[in-house]
Amino acid sequence: MEPYERFKAWQLAHALFLEVRLAVRAWPSEERFELSSQVRRAAWSVPANIVEGSARRGRKEFRHFLDLAYGSLAELGYGLRTARELGYLEDQAHAVLEAMRTETSKTLWGLLNSVRDP
Repeated sequence: MEPYERFKAWQLAHALFLEVRLAVRAWPSEERFELSSQVRRAAWSVPANIVEGSARRGRKEFRHFLDLAYGSLAELGYGLRTARELGYLEDQAHAVLEAMRTETSKTLWGLLNSVRDP
């Protein structure tokens, strides 16, 4: 097991990334290089930043990468909302992804707080 795999935040972020990748496959082809690309990158950035941060030395660096991951979760939320409003995501699919994003966000926030300086 890789060290980052022990973090529940990474586990949730990875699962969210996989679900987002599946969801964007059905979006219109003209969005391939615009919204779907941006949503995929934001979803990828969350677990990737947890992985990179966990490989860095020290709490301060780890916290920096967790902050980046948290920002990417917010960006992903906006992308999913936009996709729903444009009709690319049905309400139910959006609700599932948004619930996953919210759970990931809460868990990541807890991890972020746990590595703050005392």
